[in-house]
Amino acid sequence: MKILVIGTGAREHALVRALAAGVGLGEPVQVHAAPGNPGIGALAELHLVDATDGAAVAALATSLGADLVVVGPEAPLVAGVADAVRAAGIACFGPSGEAAALEGSKAFAKEVMAVAGVPTAMAHVCTTINEVVDALDAFGAPYVVKDDGLAAGKGVLVTGDRAEALAHAARCLHKPGGSLLVEEYLDGPEISLFCLTDGTTVVPLAPAQDFKRALDSDAGSNTGGMGAYSPLPWAPADLVDDVVARIAQPTVDEMAHRGTPFAGVLYVGLAMTSRGLRVVEFNARFGDPETQVVLARLETPLAVVLHAAATGHLGDLPPLRWRKQAAVAVVVAAHGYPGTPRTGDPISGLDAAEQVDGVHVLHAGTALTDDGVLVAAGGRVLSVVGVGPDLAAARAAAYAGVARIDLPGSHHRTDIALAASSS
Repeated sequence: MKILVIGTGAREHALVRALAAGVGLGEPVQVHAAPGNPGIGALAELHLVDATDGAAVAALATSLGADLVVVGPEAPLVAGVADAVRAAGIACFGPSGEAAALEGSKAFAKEVMAVAGVPTAMAHVCTTINEVVDALDAFGAPYVVKDDGLAAGKGVLVTGDRAEALAHAARCLHKPGGSLLVEEYLDGPEISLFCLTDGTTVVPLAPAQDFKRALDSDAGSNTGGMGAYSPLPWAPADLVDDVVARIAQPTVDEMAHRGTPFAGVLYVGLAMTSRGLRVVEFNARFGDPETQVVLARLETPLAVVLHAAATGHLGDLPPLRWRKQAAVAVVVAAHGYPGTPRTGDPISGLDAAEQVDGVHVLHAGTALTDDGVLVAAGGRVLSVVGVGPDLAAARAAAYAGVARIDLPGSHHRTDIALAASSS
């Protein structure tokens, strides 16, 4: 079974690793990736392609004789890459461009949630700074300002500083067709739950929690994610069933009712507020770094599950099987991230890190120089994943792995899963 994975990050490395380690439809899996990264290249054959060019991706998949294409990042999905692949007669895991608007436009997602009766934060859609001012005054501090479109995980600002909120709003509105949402602040811990769907059936994965802020104790700027862990020992036992029944299934049903069925992964970002579960955001793809920990715990062959979702047969599968282990991922970020990251610094110690029991290292922002030296090539450079019998052991393994890696000027949070593993 040939599978082509589109993307370049640690999320895609985690997907490739899980796919390559399992079987697909009763036969070995041969994984290709485009454009990939040096870590992915150790497991899959790499190909150069513009990930947002649907025709180019479809042509590559056709030339490879791919049985399945898995689209990792949000930008290709919103650009309609999955549509082009399916039009070429190849199964594709990922929603259509129209359905991916659940992530591509937060205003559209709010509209769908309203019709489907999904609990979420109250919000005002704003297209002028005067509307922003009124909305900020209506909700009060803490202020929540969200870019309506894609922003690589950095479009959301939560602040008690009204001037900072207005400045972020101005940047969002300055973009072509700029619009944004001002929302009520949601209290309580956040949870990520990936729900696989073929447009009808919804199959949830294990919940995870990620850490968005750059610094310990949730200080610093918002990032694409500095770490994650799974399972969540503090979450209610009925959490997953509740999310499927009240949020994921009604959303999938509403998308089908609109004639734009959503097939792929519906990433439900949740807040457990004092007033109950509320949706913070929807994404149309696997989240990074939560994917790294969730897939580390999945025992069912991933290729079988993704192919079933892509071909409308998710309801035919037996229940997913999970390892009775915990997983913790710690992101090693380049100097300057989440601002302008410094690139070109050499990376060493990865082999030593993976000699720690239960540790594997996933590449995100890496590249090879002409002389074969591995260097930093992005903001989030590596995800170091530790797996163990419980969160404390998984956390200890992950940080032991991080300690063996050398990247000049790099930084990482030291408190990933600390509270959960101590409780």
